Amino acid sequence: MSDVTVLIATYNRAALLGETLDILARSERPRSCSWDVVVIDNNSQDGTRQCVASRQASFPVPLRYLFAGRPGRSSALNSAHRATTAPLILYTDDDVHVAPDWVRAGAEALADGWDYVGGPVAPLWEAPRPVWLDPALHGTIAILDYGSSRFVFEDQQRVPLGANMGVRRDLLDRIGGFREDLGRSQGKKILGQEVPDLLARARAIGARGLYLPEMRVDHHVPAARLTKAYFRKWWYGKGVSKAVLELGQPMTELGIDLRQAPHIGAVPRFMLGSAVRDAIGYGRALMSGDPAGRFRHEMMLAYTAGYVASRGARWRRPDYRSAAAAYAGRANFEISAK
Repeated sequence: MSDVTVLIATYNRAALLGETLDILARSERPRSCSWDVVVIDNNSQDGTRQCVASRQASFPVPLRYLFAGRPGRSSALNSAHRATTAPLILYTDDDVHVAPDWVRAGAEALADGWDYVGGPVAPLWEAPRPVWLDPALHGTIAILDYGSSRFVFEDQQRVPLGANMGVRRDLLDRIGGFREDLGRSQGKKILGQEVPDLLARARAIGARGLYLPEMRVDHHVPAARLTKAYFRKWWYGKGVSKAVLELGQPMTELGIDLRQAPHIGAVPRFMLGSAVRDAIGYGRALMSGDPAGRFRHEMMLAYTAGYVASRGARWRRPDYRSAAAAYAGRANFEISAK
């Protein structure tokens, strides 16, 4: 049994996956730890299986292929949780280049007792950066940089990205895996919030996470995602996901208890106030000729629209207490390997 398992969920990206595996194969060995890699094929129609099989014999550590038929990254990763036994788990994507010490840095911090870890994600641009792309929107295309110093995520009310994080299995044993109604899937909507949801449950039982600047990955940013249409779809989907998440997790990452917050119908009043400010900010950016500022405010409005649309089917204040109780029963499922 390995001490550390690297999980990579993939869908129709055999060429990029091959690059990821080839770079991962050159990783530094963690101190006093054995490790392996599991690729979870989430219904790919390309040469994903062959991509993995062609590298298994020469790969420096065990490399496994796992097929997960139910669509969705969250479902694929939960399948891998059940099929593996390593006490330490690292997650990355099928289109990244990990730093040489990525495995070692993440594994050693988890082995030292941190419940979860995460690091920076830098861009590998496939096309020139658009002039309208404000740095505040970097999360849309999985770019993250919290600086060059270590810190505890809880102390700064931040979370890592799913493309670059790790967890201890004993934490997952206590809180369950990823919510499968959240996270990226192959549907028409771009949903998310599976990582904030997982970590909200982790923090509820006192878990602590560490930001590791040396645990760096470079992430491929395809030209197809550098369009305004993609960003609009992503932010609308984030609003939909956030509305669902907060029904079961009414304490926001900023410490606002939605059970106590004033509402207008099903929507917290402060969100509508933010929407008014974003509409005003959009107008000011339009008049001043600030394309990045204008598009940033437009995305905040798209987020609010998705949130309101998700809550609109029940145009009344949610019963957060009963929703949280029902959600807790669904979320805490067993993830240990059979």
